[in-house]
Order: sequence, then structure tokens, then C-alpha cells
Amino acid sequence: MIKKSSRRRFIRLTAGGIIGLTLGNKFLISSVTAAQLPQLKQDSPQASALKYVNKSLIAGQNCKNCLLIRNDGSNNKWQPCAIFPGKSVNINGWCSAYAPQPA
Repeated sequence: MIKKSSRRRFIRLTAGGIIGLTLGNKFLISSVTAAQLPQLKQDSPQASALKYVNKSLIAGQNCKNCLLIRNDGSNNKWQPCAIFPGKSVNINGWCSAYAPQPA
């Protein structure tokens, strides 16, 4: 038996999909704080490739004032970084991807 497409069926499926995506996003995806992320290890392959260190040796250049840091609003010493997804970096650290925040 072949079903014909109908405008009503299309609208019903589209509305159901939109509702499913909205509710799924709200209940399945939760935000994570830096305290819940594992800390980036200096000897990990990803960190080594970008010469990451937990304590910057260059005056005025550290993760705390880098454009790529994702400050979660806490005073935590470890914060998420866009370069190292799923890991937190030391705010006193540095890597070769350092980019100063605009003044």
C-alpha cells in the first residue's frame, strides 16, 4: 500500500521534529563548569603540540588574558579553553595559540 504525501502529514511531522529538538536540547544537553572538566596535562599529545605549560614564562601572556579562554564566571584557577575542548587549562598557563584579548 502506497501512502500519498499530504500537507497535513508534513506539517505534523515538522512540528513534532521541532518540539523534539527543542525538548531534547533542554533535557539532554547540559552546560558544564570548569570544575567538572578534566585538567589538561602538559604531557598530553594535544598540549605538547601547542607547547602548553601550566605557568607562562612570557610576561603579560597567560591564559587568563587570552581571547580563547572561556571564563565560566567562577574564580576557579582552571577554566575551559576553545583550543582544548573538553579540558580546562590553568589561567596562569600559556600555549602557542595565545591571542591577546582586545583592549
